[in-house]
Amino acid sequence: MFLVLFSMSTIAHTGQATYSRMWWLLPTVTFCGILEILGWAARVWSSISPLLDTPFTIQITATIIGPTPLLAANFVILGKIIEHLGPTYSRLSPKWYAIVFCTGDVVSLVIQAIGGGLASSASENNEDPTLGGNIILAGISIQMAMISLYALCAIEFFVRYFKYAPVRQLSFTVGVSSPYDVPFLRAVYRTIELSDGWDGRIISTQVYFNVLDGAMIVLAMYTLNFAHPAYLLDASRRRDGGKPVTSIEMKDGVKGRESMQALA
Repeated sequence: MFLVLFSMSTIAHTGQATYSRMWWLLPTVTFCGILEILGWAARVWSSISPLLDTPFTIQITATIIGPTPLLAANFVILGKIIEHLGPTYSRLSPKWYAIVFCTGDVVSLVIQAIGGGLASSASENNEDPTLGGNIILAGISIQMAMISLYALCAIEFFVRYFKYAPVRQLSFTVGVSSPYDVPFLRAVYRTIELSDGWDGRIISTQVYFNVLDGAMIVLAMYTLNFAHPAYLLDASRRRDGGKPVTSIEMKDGVKGRESMQALA
């Protein structure tokens, strides 16, 4: 079921990204889908041949690393939302959101990949994979910290936006958009799972993985299918026939917001 769901969403994302020419969605959301397909295909293989090491190694590595590029897409999307609604309400500029959070995401991905490689090598040589597991755990912990910081920044931005409480005065872009969530619950689950060990109860109980990992990523990917950036982030451009949105100077939180609404 998960293999079919991820395949459908990934195909749809590929088509949507190509049609809208939002090429940055290919190495992020679409790549996440490809890794999830690989991971869940390996789980099917593992269920048929449970004693083989190769399918286990593929599925544990692919499903752990898979959501990382999806997280990068969320970082980029938040930056674009801030660019549309007004950087004056954000502590970081849209550009710095991509730089700071995507850098942390890449670091997390590299650490997880190293840990996955060590765990795989240990498994193939009948050695203890604990070291690899601990390194993966460190990578996921960094990822969860970045998600937490991202969520706090996003919450502060939207609270300030709706309360007309700008952080500073600067020009902002008039537009419309919509926020997207990241699978924070999935990162918490993975952290607890690996902390419990390779032979722990959590990693040995499939329903936890299905609900707290697979279902969370499916929900995130399908949310982006139906609430796609091409439909929401570019709405203001389509309204005025594709012309660039208008930029005005923020002199006062309330006045600037009223001016934005008037222009919209």
